[in-house]
Amino acid sequence: MSWGLLAMNKVISTVSHVEVSQDRDGQRLDNFLMAQLKGPPRSAIYRMIRTGQVRVNGGRAKPATRLETGDSVRIPPASVRENKAGVIPPAVLQLLSQSICYESQGIMVIDKPAGMAVHAGSGLSWGVVDVVRKMRPGMNVDLVHRLDRETSGCLLLALNGDALRELNTQIKENQVEKRYLCLMDGKLKQDLLEVNEPIGKFERSGQRLMRVDPEGKPAHTTFRLLQNYADYSFAEAQLHTGRTHQIRVHAAHLGTPLVADSRYASASRQKHWKAEGAKRMFLHAHQLRFYTSDGEQQLVSSQLPQVLHDLLEKLV
Repeated sequence: MSWGLLAMNKVISTVSHVEVSQDRDGQRLDNFLMAQLKGPPRSAIYRMIRTGQVRVNGGRAKPATRLETGDSVRIPPASVRENKAGVIPPAVLQLLSQSICYESQGIMVIDKPAGMAVHAGSGLSWGVVDVVRKMRPGMNVDLVHRLDRETSGCLLLALNGDALRELNTQIKENQVEKRYLCLMDGKLKQDLLEVNEPIGKFERSGQRLMRVDPEGKPAHTTFRLLQNYADYSFAEAQLHTGRTHQIRVHAAHLGTPLVADSRYASASRQKHWKAEGAKRMFLHAHQLRFYTSDGEQQLVSSQLPQVLHDLLEKLV
């Protein structure tokens, strides 16, 4: 399903220098820029950083650079989305209002629907974070992490600067536990598999993709077999790092790509699963564990969507 409308943009023609406030301490540079610009697609943000147009304290930086209070960020001219009243359909507001799994102490977890982007850009005038901002006017709403547009499940957001800073610290110190349910096209060789393989970018037919690459960034995923379905493996994947498309790339590296993965499964297998009635990629963020501001550990979970449950039933 496609969720989004074309945005109305305006061009900011001057360079700005923004000082990082205390509530942004520990935030990734790319997420900081997305919040500042609210318009360009993430690919454009990365291009600005890669080409040196964005500077931190006068020097080059990387998208994953963690900012500190008082840092000066140079932001180049960019296309910025103009907020228009009524852009977000009422049905979407109602859907996400009903999809809140947890909300307390400045933290919200949304059960994100598959097909809905987490942020605006690439022709979309809004994403989940924009919907939550409209649902919670006056609050400083930010994404803490991201989910692919095709992926459903638990998405963590901060509703104020203190919560954002605390959660960013937890992400940096690997204290946020993220677990996913996935159906892998093939049989896992072991019930428990640790995949420690670096992931890097490459281009194919003009499309930027990820793959296991010795020159890439460290990436660690644990796959736990939950049940075999004929020649397929229903598994839980736990992320220990947060690389783009990490579960999808590591699953494909094992020779067991995710069912109906339009990027990393072969064309023949995509055709097969389409014929089997698979309406979406089988990947669901079913569990998040984090700490609240009072130091209590919080576990939030999301049930497997009915469309994925039905697909498993067909395989029995």
